[in-house]
This record gives sequence, C-alpha cells and structure tokens, in this order.
Amino acid sequence: MQALLRISDAIDALNEWIGSKTAYIIMAMVAIGFVNVIARYVGRFIGTRLTSNAIIELQWYLFSIMFFLGFAYILKHNLNVRVDFWYANWSPHRRALIDLGGTLLFLIPFCILAIIVTFNPVMFSWGRLPNGNWGTWEMSPDPDGLPRAPIKSMIIVAFVLLLLQAIAQAIKYLAIVTNTVRAEQAAQIEEYHAPVVE
Repeated sequence: MQALLRISDAIDALNEWIGSKTAYIIMAMVAIGFVNVIARYVGRFIGTRLTSNAIIELQWYLFSIMFFLGFAYILKHNLNVRVDFWYANWSPHRRALIDLGGTLLFLIPFCILAIIVTFNPVMFSWGRLPNGNWGTWEMSPDPDGLPRAPIKSMIIVAFVLLLLQAIAQAIKYLAIVTNTVRAEQAAQIEEYHAPVVE
C-alpha cells in the first residue's frame, strides 16, 4: 500500500503543479481581453482594424484550457459539489468507502469512455482521414481564426489528468478503508474539514 500511496503522491504533485499554473493562464486571458478591447476602440478612432479573430479565439482557448486543466485539481482538493447534509457527518472511513465506490464505478469508467469517444474526433481535427491518410488540420471557420486541433486535443489531456487523479484518489480512499492510515491522516488526505466521528 505504501508503494501505491507514493504513486498517488506523484500524481497529486503533477496535478498540483499544473493546477497552480492556471493562475498564469487567467492573467494571460485577462490581459489579452484588455488589450483586445483597447485595440478595438483605438482602431475605431483611427479608422484601422487593430484586432482579429485570432486574438478573440486565443482568449476563448485560454478560457477553455483553464477549465480543462482545472478538473483534476478540483478533484484533488475535494472542491467538487456535494449534497453533503449526511456525508459531512460521517466518519472518514465511511466517506472513503462511498467515495471509493463512486470513483471505481463511475468516475474512472467515465474518464476512460470520454478518452475513447473523443480520440477519433480529435485525430480527425488534426487531419487524420477515415482511410488512415492525413489531410489538413481543422481550422476555425472565422477569417484569421486559429486551428481547432490543439484546443480539441486539450479534451483528451483533461480526461487523462482527471483519470490519473481519480486513480490517485482511489488509492487514498483504499488506504483509509483498509486502515492503512490513521483517522488524522485520513482527514488530511481527503481535506475533510468536518469533525472526525469514529
């Protein structure tokens, strides 16, 4: 179990690092939006177009990437929405048992299914044709727009990171269920803030 917990720690560290970098994506998105608005008004004033669809789509892409990279981070920090009027008063052992079941029965299969289902559309976006040959990659239908393939690839990246974090969470839940960790450690692992009731 300690080897599995080390794997879980490595996945946690990866998603923590990626999640912490989303702050820079947010700053870049806001800065691009600000520059775009200023450029639009200055362009109207001087009679020249200073903006393009590429800038607008770049802002949209950054917004999407922020969410895609945030899925695993949210799961790691237990920030997902819960209807927890019973759940919050349960012991860490009981909560971990419910979470383990939900993760194994629903979250992990959902991530695997999402990766499988999105793989071919993403490859098609990169230009892979049904006959196996490669053509041109998918571009935005808007003039001066950006290619769609990179942002569509982020769907797979998001689900791979979420799958890895789901596996890490399942390991931690299993450690709690099997009493590999003490109650205090269980509360710390899951960031439970409710009172521990044993």
